[in-house]
Amino acid sequence: MVDDLQALPARPGRLILAARNAKEDLLDLLSLARTHPDRHVIADRLFRFYDRCAASGLPELHRLATTIETWWPEILAFLRTAITNAGAEGTNRVIKPPPAMPTASATPETNGYAPMRAAPHRGQHRARSSVVARCTTGPSCAPFTCGDDPRDGHPAQAEQ
Repeated sequence: MVDDLQALPARPGRLILAARNAKEDLLDLLSLARTHPDRHVIADRLFRFYDRCAASGLPELHRLATTIETWWPEILAFLRTAITNAGAEGTNRVIKPPPAMPTASATPETNGYAPMRAAPHRGQHRARSSVVARCTTGPSCAPFTCGDDPRDGHPAQAEQ
């Protein structure tokens, strides 16, 4: 794989290779978990990771190094004890309610009504339906039945 990356044009190949090497350095650091590593080994691998990120010149790797620095106390605790909160996080993910679905917001163009298409898209077959749609030009428009859109040349049928 390294040969393939070195065969790429200079700039993209160098950047991809730098990102891959930084990832490998981080994985080497994290692989020390459950091995009871000496603090000098941890420090050496952490320095190698930081050095690679700094030398790359990639803002994404600088951001990754900053994130690792921010979370270092927790990462070090994991390396020393191999204890994680993965089980609790998995349980929280299962019992957490899903996020609410976004709704259309009122804009000056829609006068508070969400835009609706009563006419089918080009190339679609129009099926008659009794679903009543609200005109998007304002609250004073009479509702019309889908398929009887006045813009199609059919008269609008106001429901009473």
